[in-house]
Amino acid sequence: MLEVKWVGFDYGQCIMEPGGLRNHLVIGDICKLLGQPELIDERIYRYHQLNEQYGGYSKIKEGHRDEIYEYVLDGDSRAQELFGQKEQQYLDVGDGLIETLDWLQDQGFVLEVVSEMKKTLGAVGSDVVIRFLKTRGFTKYFPVIINPQGKYDMIEDALVDDRYVGKTKQGGDIYDVLAEDLRSRGIEPEEAVMVGDKPATDINPAHARGFKTIQYKGFIDLGPSDADIIINHFSELKEVLKKKE
Repeated sequence: MLEVKWVGFDYGQCIMEPGGLRNHLVIGDICKLLGQPELIDERIYRYHQLNEQYGGYSKIKEGHRDEIYEYVLDGDSRAQELFGQKEQQYLDVGDGLIETLDWLQDQGFVLEVVSEMKKTLGAVGSDVVIRFLKTRGFTKYFPVIINPQGKYDMIEDALVDDRYVGKTKQGGDIYDVLAEDLRSRGIEPEEAVMVGDKPATDINPAHARGFKTIQYKGFIDLGPSDADIIINHFSELKEVLKKKE
């Protein structure tokens, strides 16, 4: 049992699970809406080429979205806009996440998203991550998102803390700033827990700075880490977390 006040969640493959995403459906929908059904097969093939090159669609989306826009979608601005819209429709959320967030909120935990967003295209606020969180109503639980572009208030649509600018989860310095931020709110790092799937960004660097850590393996198992606890379903958070008064 971890007794904490603050719970931070990673975004990709944690809050958002791409398991329901069918890339061929996204591409097909786009081409049909643009009146270009003859381009479906070619664009799906190009997307598959990128998948082979980078080793996974999630890696393409996180780090090479510009190549989706330019290579797969031929730099067509209309197709790019539709890609963002259709992508949202096919994304899932982690199993049991909503019920668990309701419980965490009722218990009085402070909830925030800590996302790498290192290579996500678009200014913060208009990016695919924040669009997803807003569209799915997650601002009810997470009023702010902490990322390398700053701490962003999703309710007010405003950057509220630029100390995070340029800091990353992989480098670990985002957690240095987070520790200072939490202390200013009366929360020590050991009273905070980071929940995520990636050892190299969500778990190990946070753990090294005194944060409690929980590795979520419900969508993908990315191997061993320094996590205090491992879970396979979000409902398990109810059994391992207790609100510290």
